[in-house]
Amino acid sequence: MANEEKLVEYLKWTTAELHQAQQQLRELKAAQHEPVAVVSTACRLPGKTRTPDDLWDLVSEGRDAVTGFPDDRTWELPEEPPYAQLGGFLDDAAGFDAGFFDIGATEAVATEPLQRLMLHLAWETVERGRIAPHTLRSTLTGVYVGATGHDYATRLETAPDELLPYLGGGTSGSLVSGRIAYALGLEGPAISVDTACSSSLVALHLACQALRRGECGLALAGGGTVMSTPHTFHAFAHQKSLAQDGRCKPFAAAADGMGLGEGVGLVLLERLSDARRNGHPVLAVIRGSAVNQDGAGYGLAAPNGPSQQHVIRAALADAGLTPDQVDAVEAHGTGTPIGDAIEVQALLATYGAGRSPDRPLWLGSVKSNTGHTQGAAGTAALIKMVQAFRHDSLPPTLHIDRPTPLAAWKKGAVRLLTEAVDWPRRDEPRRVGISAFATSGTNAHLILEEPPAPDAIGDTAADTVPTALPVAWTLSARTPEALQEQAKALVTHLTSADPTPPPAEVAHSLAATRSPLEHRAVLIGTDGAGLLAATRALAAGDDHPDLTRTPLDADPKKTAWHFDGLPQGDAASAASAIADLCAAFPLFATAFDEARSLLDTHLATPLPDTPSEPLHFAVHTALARLLLAAGLHAHTLTGTGVGHIAAAYAAGVLGLDDACRLAAAHATATAEGGAPPAPETYEPVLKELTFRPATLALTSTAPADTPVTSPGYWHHHLTTTAPGASPAPETHTLLDLGTLPPDTPTARTVLTALARLHTSGGTVDWTPLTRRAPHPPTLDLPTYPFQATRYWLHDHTTHTAV
Repeated sequence: MANEEKLVEYLKWTTAELHQAQQQLRELKAAQHEPVAVVSTACRLPGKTRTPDDLWDLVSEGRDAVTGFPDDRTWELPEEPPYAQLGGFLDDAAGFDAGFFDIGATEAVATEPLQRLMLHLAWETVERGRIAPHTLRSTLTGVYVGATGHDYATRLETAPDELLPYLGGGTSGSLVSGRIAYALGLEGPAISVDTACSSSLVALHLACQALRRGECGLALAGGGTVMSTPHTFHAFAHQKSLAQDGRCKPFAAAADGMGLGEGVGLVLLERLSDARRNGHPVLAVIRGSAVNQDGAGYGLAAPNGPSQQHVIRAALADAGLTPDQVDAVEAHGTGTPIGDAIEVQALLATYGAGRSPDRPLWLGSVKSNTGHTQGAAGTAALIKMVQAFRHDSLPPTLHIDRPTPLAAWKKGAVRLLTEAVDWPRRDEPRRVGISAFATSGTNAHLILEEPPAPDAIGDTAADTVPTALPVAWTLSARTPEALQEQAKALVTHLTSADPTPPPAEVAHSLAATRSPLEHRAVLIGTDGAGLLAATRALAAGDDHPDLTRTPLDADPKKTAWHFDGLPQGDAASAASAIADLCAAFPLFATAFDEARSLLDTHLATPLPDTPSEPLHFAVHTALARLLLAAGLHAHTLTGTGVGHIAAAYAAGVLGLDDACRLAAAHATATAEGGAPPAPETYEPVLKELTFRPATLALTSTAPADTPVTSPGYWHHHLTTTAPGASPAPETHTLLDLGTLPPDTPTARTVLTALARLHTSGGTVDWTPLTRRAPHPPTLDLPTYPFQATRYWLHDHTTHTAV
């Protein structure tokens, strides 16, 4: 090759390498700024706010959640405290379902309420994301939690010996995240953050960064504070920073200090591209975020206006947006006069300057409703704005007489939300900034964007089932009482839904988004009314013909599958039964067609539609595939004739093609009639088969020393009609896969048999049985009904769960 040709080839190679490097750099830069989807939210906040919907009701109705001090925490107060005995409090800070998380009573008492409530919220947040929590075990799911106010152990003058093994971990900030990861079996980063009032927004920022770097695929992020003592009130009162009436009056002339509150909140985050691909909900999108520090300013706890401006601009840069592309800010807004004035000035300088008066930046703060919930403040603000997107409205901020005169409002177009403002969709996505500034000096700002249009998210292919076919609703809980509560909640939810969801969508949602727990119930029906009647019976503790549930006093049993070898019935009944199974279970239809096609290649004539051993075998293998796809593994497999071949296929001894070849040979041999086939009848086909070690136990009636690969073994099983000894019903649940009519394995009988297995020791994965599209739609359903018991640490040398 001439030097010129070598040079040309080299330049081509170099150019290609350069293009590849540039593409990799573009992809890396895009990944660093990929939007993050808010998949689900959960919270416990003042005003008996137990769900995000409750929070929307609170803020949209303009209600004040500030109350007197709680009377269930045994707080010792001075006779004349230098502050109002008012704040925003959780209604059941001491309640915890310890048994659900396998935590004993002593450990539960020694564990601070923040850790306990976060466990509830973590499970609930995952369920709200339409993900079965058990499916996250051993995954790279991260936990990022802002955790402040660990004053629970200070209630004790001395620690009882029985509490000592648990108090250290039970009051450790690190275990707020670590305990969640342990309970759910998560293997991504688990990080607790304490930057005071900005903790949860900093945790959200860190979670977004970790998702973009690929350190985790999902992340639970949020934060909280639960005040176990009035110490926080004492501390802020001495700093003279508490409002006289216990209420935050954000950016108001009447603002006279902060109103304290408490709460917990979590959100589930995922890269937007992953959420779309996985078919998960997208409630909102985090476009960008930033964190910085005040540094050396006017004082350790004093806010720093320039730093606030810098963090806002950094968040906008991270999002790739300009200030005029943001409609509103959910502010820090604690109601301290100087702090609010500094925050307004920073907002005027960043978002308000040069902005059209016709499209001002709207400014509000959830703290006017709940008080300053400290470690939960940033998450509460985010959940409020997720709901605002959903309801197309910016709710009012309370307690504002007029804008604070300490800020130069005329320097920019920023307006307070003294009343609700409509916020309809438009061509440009709606966006809001969320701020959190802390006494630690750590500032955070986040840009939240409305979700993409629903038709742009995921695969929403219709998940329809003909109304004449039955479906199964599956419920489970850790206790019988919780199972009944689960049924009650489902009835309430479905009867109030408009429109009422199709039963098949409810079936798939229950199967795909809930974990199978010990106490189980399966309800089978063809229409919503019948299924609701069975669900009401479960809620009331009554029996119902369409209800199968775990017996209260029964021990788990092993399972046995029996494959019969003799077909029965007429052609019309056989065709009807097969059509019924194919319509109800796409998996069965695919497996049946595959087996039938393979049998046709090995039979002298095509497989007939009339009952025959080969047709019977095809049904058996399709049912076996259905059971195996549902995650079932029999402890014992038995069968006669072609049924034993099907059992060997289910046990992994034979592949499908080899099993079909042997079944076809058996059908040719038995069709000749007369005496049973001689042993040599099967030798030619047996030599062509590949046998593998059984993955499930295959019970044989052949002599014990007869290997499964020998002609004698198969001659014995293919010429006998006597079944082997059935397992004892006291120890096994027998699933008899039956014959074609009159003992027909129709869709309902299959579902009923699976329900018996699911409630007596086996665990059916109902998801593949209900999935009729790659990403069928799932529904919002009631989350787990935790059975809370009160656990509270007393300030004396004994403790009880009271």
